[in-house]
Amino acid sequence: MSRLQTRFAELKEQNRAALVTFITAGDPGYSTSLDILKGLPEAGADVIELGMPFTDPMADGPAIQLANIRALGNGQNLVKTLKMVREFRQDNTTTPLVLMGYFNPIHYYGVDKFIADAKEAGVDGLIVVDLPPEHNEDLCHPAQAAGIDFIRLTTPTTDDQRLPTVLNGSSGFVYYVSVAGVTGAGAATLDHVEEAVARLRRHTDLPVSIGFGIRTPEHAASIARLADGVVVGSALIDKIAEATSSADAVQSVLGLCRQLAEGVRNAR
Repeated sequence: MSRLQTRFAELKEQNRAALVTFITAGDPGYSTSLDILKGLPEAGADVIELGMPFTDPMADGPAIQLANIRALGNGQNLVKTLKMVREFRQDNTTTPLVLMGYFNPIHYYGVDKFIADAKEAGVDGLIVVDLPPEHNEDLCHPAQAAGIDFIRLTTPTTDDQRLPTVLNGSSGFVYYVSVAGVTGAGAATLDHVEEAVARLRRHTDLPVSIGFGIRTPEHAASIARLADGVVVGSALIDKIAEATSSADAVQSVLGLCRQLAEGVRNAR
């Protein structure tokens, strides 16, 4: 079993959802970002999504766009992001880590080299926002052949006719984008989320994680009662943007992570 399968299976036995945290690699700088990354599991993160900085992150709202700008401005690139994963894996061999981003940097790096290097570094899964299932052979199939899960995004506008195509070849978990819009946008109603999770479960046995617009421990807890995973990104990134120092950034992000984890763990 992969690290993702193992983690979701363990949490299912404990009857609780996963807290999935997102940060952008290299934000606000390499060493601070690595300190945050290394601290997330102890602060309660069950799965980590690590953003691959890109100049044009079209699915992301202002908070994550600014995180990308900060990271790129400090020299972060895909080579350094994979180095960060390797350094994380020196101390942690159990927490699933998923790289999230866009195809352009991977294409530039070289798909075959990227897959080999990501696998060697300890990457468990990929979320590539702008690569639809019609292009599975470009990255999804070779990544899965190497043992890296390929996680699909589904949205409120993904209808029942389209869903089987989107889910075909998906692995790891399904990421349900709960609002039609960018990251950090308004939140969906719980009725909508409950209905969406039920619909997805008619189409797949994979765990369903909900993201976009989840900012507080209370909101995370309410989603954790309905889904297998709760994804929080912009709220954590905001803590980095507001921080007055590197130490403050680490402390603030991990502090919010602990609060979110408590909410998720006490939800059911």
